[in-house]
Amino acid sequence: MAEVIVHKLNKKFDLTHVVKDVDLQIHDKEFVVFVGPSGCGKTTTLRMIAGLEAITSGDILIDNTVVNDVPPMDRDIAMVFQNYALYPHMSVAGNMAFGLKMRKFEKSEIEARIKRAADILGIGDLLHRKPRQLSGGQRQRVALGRAIVRDPKVFLFDEPLSNLDAKLRVQMRVELKKLHERLGTTAIYVTHDQVEAMTLGDRVVVMKDGVVQQVGEPLELYNTPANRFVAGFIGSPAMNFADVTLAASNGKVWAEAPGLRIGLPEQVAHRVNGRNGGKATVGIRPEDIHIAGPADPAELCFDVEVEVVEQLGSEILLDTRAGDTTFVASVEPTLRMRVHDHLKLAMNPARLHLFDAQTEAAI
Repeated sequence: MAEVIVHKLNKKFDLTHVVKDVDLQIHDKEFVVFVGPSGCGKTTTLRMIAGLEAITSGDILIDNTVVNDVPPMDRDIAMVFQNYALYPHMSVAGNMAFGLKMRKFEKSEIEARIKRAADILGIGDLLHRKPRQLSGGQRQRVALGRAIVRDPKVFLFDEPLSNLDAKLRVQMRVELKKLHERLGTTAIYVTHDQVEAMTLGDRVVVMKDGVVQQVGEPLELYNTPANRFVAGFIGSPAMNFADVTLAASNGKVWAEAPGLRIGLPEQVAHRVNGRNGGKATVGIRPEDIHIAGPADPAELCFDVEVEVVEQLGSEILLDTRAGDTTFVASVEPTLRMRVHDHLKLAMNPARLHLFDAQTEAAI
């Protein structure tokens, strides 16, 4: 059992409040990812769990034990850092063995653990090399191996893939997911990359300005974001937003902006009762916008001018403008579009989101 509970966790640096009343329950064997922009408090939260940063107030429990004042080495956690933190003068085997030697493990036990970790990570033929003789991906595997030999209750990952190139990052994401499946250990992972968060996490914690915005499974965050920030942060390309005025006429609720007039579908319109004349924000993802056809209702269609054509092979992203509002639409790669083309787009009514203009909470 290695459940991690964070209760009313706060951190202040002088007068700067960087982590604010964070409440989380991370279940045994769960892979939880903290994601958010730089400065949102995700790494500081991780470091407090690790014991590398003193907490200002609140409690951290690991395996039902409060560890607020427990030194890092006694928390039974293992941390993988962004910069690998390998000892340059030691071999791979020496780096992996160092922590175990400090804890007075028997030599035979150390060798057995190193062999097991090396087999899992496929680095058995690298054990005699020094870090300078390894590629970035190999160094990352050694850093993972050093954590694995500890056999900890909890793995902590602080942006471990950010120094790798794009192709290797994708490969290592798959490897990390397989590794977690094999080891079955509780894992907490910090990243600023929402694609990494979506692919790795059993659950994702979205943070902004030290506050947890939403916690949920990846598709839950994608399909039902709690607010505009989560909607815009999760998903690539990002969700389109249009600041609109709500107006009721002819039995429908309309979302209006310069160059844009969309009739809200019934399942959305009933949520805005009493907001006639009020401000709101409409959100729609690029994949939920398509070239309008004869079957599309007129109230969900709008005219745009193409400003940029991004040909990605599997899809084409059209950067378009309707009045003062820009929309990115994901369309079939067989379509031939040019800059300055005028066309009519349509929204998928079942995928339309609405946010309060003041609070930015989902309506």
